[in-house]
Amino acid sequence: MATSKSIYTCTECGGTNAKWLGKCPHCGAWNTLTESAAEPTGGAKNRYQSLAKSQPVATLSEIEASDFDRTPTGQEELDRVLGGGIVAGGVVLIGGDPGIGKSTLLLQAVESLSQTVKVLYVTGEESGAQVAMRSRRLGLAGDKVRVLAEIGLEKILATIDAEEPDFCVIDSIQTLYSEQLTSAPGSVAQVRECAAQLTRTAKARGCSIVLVGHVTKEGALAGPRVLEHIVDTVLYFEGDTHSSFRLVRAIKNRFGAVNEIGVFAMTEKGLKGVANPSAIFLSTHTEPVPGSCVLVTLEGTRPMLVELQALVDSGGVSPRRLSVGLDRDRLAMLLAVLHRHAGVATGDQDVFVNAVGGVRISEPAADLAVMLAIQSSLRGKALPKGFIAFGEVGLAGEVRPAPRGQERLKEAAKLGFSIAVVPKANAPKKAIEGLTIHAVERVEQAIEVLRGLV
Repeated sequence: MATSKSIYTCTECGGTNAKWLGKCPHCGAWNTLTESAAEPTGGAKNRYQSLAKSQPVATLSEIEASDFDRTPTGQEELDRVLGGGIVAGGVVLIGGDPGIGKSTLLLQAVESLSQTVKVLYVTGEESGAQVAMRSRRLGLAGDKVRVLAEIGLEKILATIDAEEPDFCVIDSIQTLYSEQLTSAPGSVAQVRECAAQLTRTAKARGCSIVLVGHVTKEGALAGPRVLEHIVDTVLYFEGDTHSSFRLVRAIKNRFGAVNEIGVFAMTEKGLKGVANPSAIFLSTHTEPVPGSCVLVTLEGTRPMLVELQALVDSGGVSPRRLSVGLDRDRLAMLLAVLHRHAGVATGDQDVFVNAVGGVRISEPAADLAVMLAIQSSLRGKALPKGFIAFGEVGLAGEVRPAPRGQERLKEAAKLGFSIAVVPKANAPKKAIEGLTIHAVERVEQAIEVLRGLV
């Protein structure tokens, strides 16, 4: 009796192998190979042949190219992340933790788009009645929104051919299955096949498709890495489910800037865009407190003001270094630089650093603000009211310039800040009204300026 063959597929890159290995030979990841039944070869072998239309070779300079026409989604913050709106034939993958608001945001966008274009909402996780209940709870009319509750890929593609929508939402890609494969929905093969078929349909018909993706416990998108490669835009929903604020961040965007973020507030009527996100990330202290320093960070094209808080307290035999919203290894490096070049010793102290509002800061321009907040907490003296700082700090103690420093300073001045410590290369040639700027080249100069101010 013949036994069915098994193959081992990598959950990271989608590569296959005939036997199990501890390390994937394609991408080098460990313990990522999962067993599944091998797909039979035969009639389905050339099922992509009709889809792959050959194109003649052309010279790049002779190819006609025009800018992409964009359709606004009605959500200004979502349009900012997408680069101005949806693009015909574009495929967007959006992921996030369960219950963070992915379906809610997309249902609001579908309702707004339905007033100008034909839309289709495909749900594989809910029934049509559940989608209707959510729509009524959000106060949406839904009179032009077409809904399909289906998980079969072939039926979904047939519906897209019949309805001819301009915008389609698939919620979610992990629930779909193709009859061409025998594996279960959510498996690597099914996710890869369904995403590839939907992407080809989007490109062929000019229909914009949004795929909702599940995430792993580490926060990364579940499924093979090829899922992120074949789509045009990858968005991540960030934020604490216990907080009312949500961030949508663009990780990949073929039609716009990456690392752009949109800020939303969760209300009873759904997600509302936040026009001034700096107000979220600044604490409302009546008077300045020790250990608090405001940073002007850059998220995509948007300068934002974020409050960094540091707490330095006497530690035990092994002092702790803990950071929330910043890289812990970089914090340890900054403490070493602070000790070596500025003479500020924290070797026997516990150091805690936090970015207010749950925002994650990855750019090195936060280095100077972190150092000044630590110095303020260690001395127990608050920074002056209206104080901001930014700049990257190197291991030699130099303060390096941050990109687009002029925009950062103008944003701070617009919000009423009056004192700034910045890298010398970021000092403006013309004075900014209401803002006193102290330009520094080294860490010890920044500490001296700080001691002179407080």
